[in-house]
Amino acid sequence: MRFGHIAGDRMLDLVNTVDWRLGGRDRTENLKTYSDVLDWCVESDLVSGDEAATLRDLAGRDDVRAERERQRVVDARESVYAALFDGDAEAAAHLAGMYREAVAAADLVHTGDRWRWRDRDTDLALPRHRIVRGLVALTQRDDLDRLHQCEDARCGWVYLDTSPRRNRRWCNTRDCGDRNRARAYYARQKAKSRQP
Repeated sequence: MRFGHIAGDRMLDLVNTVDWRLGGRDRTENLKTYSDVLDWCVESDLVSGDEAATLRDLAGRDDVRAERERQRVVDARESVYAALFDGDAEAAAHLAGMYREAVAAADLVHTGDRWRWRDRDTDLALPRHRIVRGLVALTQRDDLDRLHQCEDARCGWVYLDTSPRRNRRWCNTRDCGDRNRARAYYARQKAKSRQP
């Protein structure tokens, strides 16, 4: 897999398609192309392989619109981040506007034992519409009191803390956790070496 899937919700995994979110100049965008958006959607079971193939073909014929759609996905991602972590009402209103458009592009249908959205068209906006509907569903989860951001000063990845004591501090204990524990250890050792 190309993308991290550690957050406990695939829409939070979308928020984590930025490396070093809080790292200033080191911040790295991982959705650099429309094809990257499709790769993330396939990995996250939001778009099927056949749909992705059709959309790649469409993107190859209209790269300007494909880039615009990529930017709108990033915009939706940043809006939900600002709403959830900063309580930004303007970002929430922007996401709601995108949601109205996404709902208008689909029908609510009953399949099997549940209701779901079925998009009317397989066009370049399809990934964005599915993502936006998912992002709004994320904001309505009952367990958002477990929403947490990695305590690494630069990382910024987010996740649902499902640990029994709700004391998870790092997005990944083997990455940010180990790096921060090592940093703390070396700081303690340095402080000890300065003592008379």
